[in-house]
Amino acid sequence: METLTRKQKIFNFPLVKIILALLTFMAVVIIGQQIAVKLLSLTSLDKDYRNLLKGLFVSSACICSYILFFKKYDKRNITEFATKGFVKNLTIGILTGFVLQSCTILIMYLNGNYTVININPVSFILIPFAIMFTVAIIEEILVRGIIFRIVEEKFGSYISLTISSVLFGVLHLANPHGTLISGICITTAGFMLGAAFIYSRNLWMPIALHFAWNFTQSGIYGAVTSGNEKTSSLLEARIQGPEFITGGAFGPEGSIQAIVFCALATILLLILCQKNRKIIKPYWKR
Repeated sequence: METLTRKQKIFNFPLVKIILALLTFMAVVIIGQQIAVKLLSLTSLDKDYRNLLKGLFVSSACICSYILFFKKYDKRNITEFATKGFVKNLTIGILTGFVLQSCTILIMYLNGNYTVININPVSFILIPFAIMFTVAIIEEILVRGIIFRIVEEKFGSYISLTISSVLFGVLHLANPHGTLISGICITTAGFMLGAAFIYSRNLWMPIALHFAWNFTQSGIYGAVTSGNEKTSSLLEARIQGPEFITGGAFGPEGSIQAIVFCALATILLLILCQKNRKIIKPYWKR
């Protein structure tokens, strides 16, 4: 009985749980991508549609693996992906991400740094849609679903929010053309996404917000996202001007105004979280 109790304590230790969850989840992502590529290569579908289906397949595998893993590990219902409030959380997340990114681009436009030179067919959004949809699900499960949520159980909302957000920003510094400003912005965005999770207590809202922010940036306004290669987009634009306004080669999310808008959204969300008593205290204050 003592051995069993000791094993339970080890497996319930936050760091052990995080490591096992991350290893399992990343294995699913890698294997899922390989399976999707192999299967879709057997079809005669266009490359864009293959990428879209691959994104949907991998995303579905990610969500299913998360639910199965924690349902077995924690022996609980996985409310993070509950269908209750699904439409509401998706709508709030998508609208918030779209408005914040549009405001970021608007500042560039008003400053003469953003000019639309062409409007492409709607089909041009397929690739960025597939990429951003998959990226949002993978990153939100990793950072908010696994790291933030497990640390929060022990150390409370604010400490977990700080740890996960700083980690989120540091990881993005490895992206091409990362700068101090872009690192601060991604960290601030991490606080915003974490606050969205606290407020909704599910992953649908931060996933939707994350997706909308990235997709609006790349798929609609034709800008670079997080220093990665530029994708096809609805609007083809010329972006030029000071790096602190345009974000330079990293993209608009590496700009000063992006930091401000993300910070304002974070403050508003945390006020709502505090008002609705959704903040979890660290174990020593409970």
